[in-house]
Amino acid sequence: MALRDKYNHAIQVAKGLRMQGSAEEREGKLYFNGMVNSEDEKNQIWNALKTVPDWRDDVVADIKVAAKPAAVAAAGKGASEAVAASPAATTYTVQAGDTLSKIAKQHLGDANAYMAIFNANRDQLQDPDKIRPGQTLKIPSRSQ
Repeated sequence: MALRDKYNHAIQVAKGLRMQGSAEEREGKLYFNGMVNSEDEKNQIWNALKTVPDWRDDVVADIKVAAKPAAVAAAGKGASEAVAASPAATTYTVQAGDTLSKIAKQHLGDANAYMAIFNANRDQLQDPDKIRPGQTLKIPSRSQ
């Protein structure tokens, strides 16, 4: 079975969301690359890809969220909220013995903010209790 056929559901979800990009099959992998308008759209595509149990063996994906112009980002928000919504990306490499709560306490000042880190990394985490040393996690800003 061709990979494009195997992942047709995810391709159709991406088309329905008008993802700008492509799904190309080469060297035994499906390269799924594109740009969407929101994290929600990105998550919908990832969820569709993950409906195939062996997706990790088949798919190389790079799905990005389009940056919104400052005026659009500020619409409906106070000026300080709009600035806080677009900080420079922070990442953290998981060490042995780390938990999301420990990382949240260290980086966000609140161990209970672990779900913010989990939600920012849904593309690679399926369970907030299962992280591995060596993983690079995105750390959201304190305001998110």
